[in-house]
Amino acid sequence: MVKIAFLLLLVGLGWAAADLGDVTGLEHSGAYLLLSSLLLAVGLYGSTHGIDRTEARQHGKLILLAVTVGVLLKAAFIAGVMYLVTGDPRAMILAIAVAQIDPLSVAAVMADNRLSSRAKTILGAWSSFDDPVTVILAFYAVSLSRPAEGGLTLSYLADLGLNALFAAAAYGVWRLIRNAPPLLSYLAAAAAIVSAAWSSLMLGVATAGLYLRMPDSRWLARAVTAAFALSAFLMGLLLVGGASLMKGFLLGLAAFAAQMLAALVLTHGLPVADRVHLGLAQQNGITAVILAVAFEREFAGFVGVIAPAIVTVNLIYVVANRVADRWGPLGPARPLPSSPQ
Repeated sequence: MVKIAFLLLLVGLGWAAADLGDVTGLEHSGAYLLLSSLLLAVGLYGSTHGIDRTEARQHGKLILLAVTVGVLLKAAFIAGVMYLVTGDPRAMILAIAVAQIDPLSVAAVMADNRLSSRAKTILGAWSSFDDPVTVILAFYAVSLSRPAEGGLTLSYLADLGLNALFAAAAYGVWRLIRNAPPLLSYLAAAAAIVSAAWSSLMLGVATAGLYLRMPDSRWLARAVTAAFALSAFLMGLLLVGGASLMKGFLLGLAAFAAQMLAALVLTHGLPVADRVHLGLAQQNGITAVILAVAFEREFAGFVGVIAPAIVTVNLIYVVANRVADRWGPLGPARPLPSSPQ
């Protein structure tokens, strides 16, 4: 509930600032585009930075299925619901924007004992890896939505190659500085984030987060929290034109239902309690907020749908998990942890 209140406060402050200052057309400025790219790069680097590679390898097959088949399944389900009910041509882009699980919100759950150790590892890696997957899907889905510009051409395949080169270069830098003074690690990480934002190589910076790590991750946690706060404020600035509350509610409801469907399909063999809590794990945070901010430039009114969807998802998460905790086979009720955001 703390995260929801924080989000609403920041969005409200942004909306008030835009209304009082008569701010319009912000999404069409070059500075806005660069800032939104920088915020996204920070969020993606932060999502993969904390992954425990050893634990992730133990459940690699399930995690791989979750961030490939699971993401596609969730996006297709959400998009289908949105298009059938509303006929909105942006249905697929909207679906991908909320298909991921917020890793920072999941981090707060890790201290709780509602999940087994195995399920915590799966959920932590799932939420971290599906961030870059959904971001890349979102950007390519936007490209495919412009048939006049050629759809998926060699330029997009070349972009994947550039991301691979970026990741390889970051790996090479890490090999050179891994035994150097800590300051070099901080500088290398900052350089990777800024250069990825400038060049829009988001898959590359997300991959770099797996090995190009800061000695003290508290600085990164502060940077990610600041990025979330700023992106939520920007979202408020863009909401001055109004919000589509019913579409947002439907999108949030569909996103939560999609996680339940994906977990049901992918977690066969886990204990019932783990399957239920993985199914009720959908939360949206910094990635959905930043994607909303980034795509407002392409699709007018995008923020007006995503903002209420994020609030809807997180409210359903709180209520659904409280109910599940009171269901006998899943154990006694326990207080839900609050995200630090």
